[in-house]
Amino acid sequence: MKKTLTALLTAAALAVSFGTGAQAQEERFVLISHAPDSDSWWNTIKNAIKIAGEQMDVTVEYRNPPTGDLADMARIVEQAAASGPDGIIVTIADFDVLKGPITAAVDQGIPVITINSGTPEQSAELGALMHVGQPEYDAGYGAGLRAKAAGAKSFLCVNHYITNPASVERCQGFADALGVDVKSSMIDSGQDPAEIKNKVLAYLTANPDTDAILTLGPTSAHPTLAALEEAGLSGDIYFGTFDLSGEIADAIKGGVIDFAIDQQPFLQGYLPVVILTNYVRYGVLPSGNINSGPGFITKDNISLVEKYAGVYR
Repeated sequence: MKKTLTALLTAAALAVSFGTGAQAQEERFVLISHAPDSDSWWNTIKNAIKIAGEQMDVTVEYRNPPTGDLADMARIVEQAAASGPDGIIVTIADFDVLKGPITAAVDQGIPVITINSGTPEQSAELGALMHVGQPEYDAGYGAGLRAKAAGAKSFLCVNHYITNPASVERCQGFADALGVDVKSSMIDSGQDPAEIKNKVLAYLTANPDTDAILTLGPTSAHPTLAALEEAGLSGDIYFGTFDLSGEIADAIKGGVIDFAIDQQPFLQGYLPVVILTNYVRYGVLPSGNINSGPGFITKDNISLVEKYAGVYR
C-alpha cells in the first residue's frame, strides 16, 4: 500500500511538473522598443529579457525599427499584436504615433506594460497595466540642479533622438533647473558619431561661454567626449550624461564626466517579463507604477557599478 501510494504521489508530481512546463512554454511576450539597431544601450534590456525569460520559462522576443523610425515602430506593434502574444512590453516613444496600435492591442485583450519612454499618465490612458521607467523631466531637473550647484549658468544638451519627446523632457528639466531657454541650448545632433562630434565642436565654438554639457546616452556621450578632447576642453566643462557604458565609466573616473544618470534599464526589461508571467498565470499584479530611476553615478560610487556596465547597469 505504501509502495502504491508513493508511486501515485510521484506520478502526480511529475504530471504537475510537466503540466506547468507545458503551460509556461506556451507563453510568449514581445518587447518593442523605439531604438535603432545602432543604439548599444539597449543591450542591457536585451540581456534582461533573456534572463527573465529563462527564469520564468517563457519566450520573450525583442523587436525594434532598425533605423529608429517611429512609423515603422507603430507597424511593428500592430504586427506583434496580430501574432497573438500573451503580452506586449512597449516604449511610448511618441504618444500620438503609438496610441492607435497600443490601444488596439489592449482592446484585443492583450496585456500591455509600457517601459522607458513616456509617462505613467500616458500609460494609463493607453490602457496599459503599468509603467516601468524613469520620470524623464525629473531626472533632467535633478541633473540641472547639480550643474547649478557647481556654478553652471548655461549648457548644451546634445539630443541624439530629438523625435522622442522623452529626450526633450530631459533637456527641458535641465534647462528649467538653470533657468535658461531650452531651445537655444539644445541641438539635434543626429546619431552619426562624426556628425555629433562636429556639431558639438561647432556649438562650443559659437558659444565659448558654455558652462555645462548634457548628453542623453552613449550615442551622444562618446562623440562628445571626442569633441572635448579635440578642443582641449576635457575636464574643463561640467559634463553630465544619461546612462552608462565602459567609456562613460572611464570618463567619470578620469574626471571628464561628472555624473551619469542610471535609469537601471535591466529593471525595465526584467520586471515586465516577471510581472506579465505572473499576471497571465495567476492573475496577480503589483499596484502602481515602478520608477527604475534616476540614480546618479559619480566618481564616489562608480566602482560599485562599472563592472556591470552594458550587461546589468
